Amino acid sequence: MKGKNHLNYLKNKMIKYLDGKKIVLLGFGKSNKAVASILDEFGIDFQVRDKNDCSEEISNFKNSKVDFICGEKYLQNLEFDIIFVSPGIRPDLSEFDDSLQKGAELSSEIDFFLKFCPTKNLIAVTGSDGKSTTTSLIYEILKKSGKEVFIGGNIGIPIISQIEKISPSSYVVLELSSFQLMSCNINPKIAVITNISENHLDWHKNFEEYIDSKFKIFRNQGKNDVLVCNFDNEFFHKICSSCKSEIRKFSLKSVVDNGCYLDNNDIIFSKNETKKIVLNKNDIVIPGNHNVENFMAAILSCIDFVSVDDIKYVAENFKGLEHRIEFVDEINGVKYYNDSIASSPTRVVNGSLSVFHENIILIAGGYDKNLDFTNFAKIVCDKVRILILIGQAAGKIEESMGKVSSERKPKIFRSNSMVDAVSLAYCNSLKNDVVLLSPACASFGMYKNFEERGNDFRKCVLNLRKVIRG
Repeated sequence: MKGKNHLNYLKNKMIKYLDGKKIVLLGFGKSNKAVASILDEFGIDFQVRDKNDCSEEISNFKNSKVDFICGEKYLQNLEFDIIFVSPGIRPDLSEFDDSLQKGAELSSEIDFFLKFCPTKNLIAVTGSDGKSTTTSLIYEILKKSGKEVFIGGNIGIPIISQIEKISPSSYVVLELSSFQLMSCNINPKIAVITNISENHLDWHKNFEEYIDSKFKIFRNQGKNDVLVCNFDNEFFHKICSSCKSEIRKFSLKSVVDNGCYLDNNDIIFSKNETKKIVLNKNDIVIPGNHNVENFMAAILSCIDFVSVDDIKYVAENFKGLEHRIEFVDEINGVKYYNDSIASSPTRVVNGSLSVFHENIILIAGGYDKNLDFTNFAKIVCDKVRILILIGQAAGKIEESMGKVSSERKPKIFRSNSMVDAVSLAYCNSLKNDVVLLSPACASFGMYKNFEERGNDFRKCVLNLRKVIRG
């Protein structure tokens, strides 16, 4: 089914599902705004509820009757047929109990999309680190091969807003956070888990719940589906024990069959004891072994649909995403890098601190997600000359640094703002130093998100250059 016939069929299915239902959107961020646009296109009435006042948005809707309830009591009296929850709202809140017992359906933008996704060519990516880069690599490789491919989820524009462009022959690549996986029912043709480490323990009840949310990405898969996962990660065997699909492994440390591994600097794809070189590690433009892992995961996701030449082209031309060890400027022989995405200690240790080995001035800190900084502190002592701490977690990080038994420890400064942190870095830098924003913490409290934090760092560095030039 193609063209207008396919589109009319899709619209009719969605309208039939929504029509006559009492619908509420809880939280009015990017994902639920995209759901609202679909509802308005179809002329479906709905209600919006948010802790913050967003009622000025009513002017955006032309075809639907929309009510706004905002403020502290936005979760009360949820008597609806469909409740669309934003990713930041837990799906197990007690406020949902009465509605669910009466037959209400709990949904989300991702779940809504999956219910009506026109194609079975679905690749879904999750993990504690590397999700966005791996998702983008898969997208770029498929696009280079000539496939019609769409990207969304926790990256780019909401995927539901693209649904009318997707055909049965299209490919869809989704990056999914643990929050999104908690409130969706997914069965991808190919699932990817880049790695698992402690993260978001300020939101999840415990680490086990966080792991379980990640495992949802493959729980509905069958024997004809594929799971790509990290053989080097400590949770690999736990993943295997509950997986029904074909497992493809990637490893920097071991030779694996049905997967990718390193032989000297060559990335080898091995299946049924047949081996072929896909590319050389040095072909990959973006730095660090963590990005070699991301590339291996992307290769195993795409290898059935693309050529080695397509993969190599992307390796040689993909320069990475913003806020991921992003070069900003060089001032008086000192290089400044923005790694604002690094919002957990493991992300910093396995990412930026594995790329740079000495002469490091590190800006770290932010919102505390109840994570352990012990190993982070040990690595910082080994590699960092000056540590500048910002945000709520500054004290916790400094306390962890004090517990490290090492003769080599960085000089520690505290800062109240990014502009002050960049100024401190400049004043204490020497030629050939690297000034690195790699926070190991979330941005909340100081910024809306990691993008805003990274943009502020970039702005401060560029302003510093202007001041120096006079």
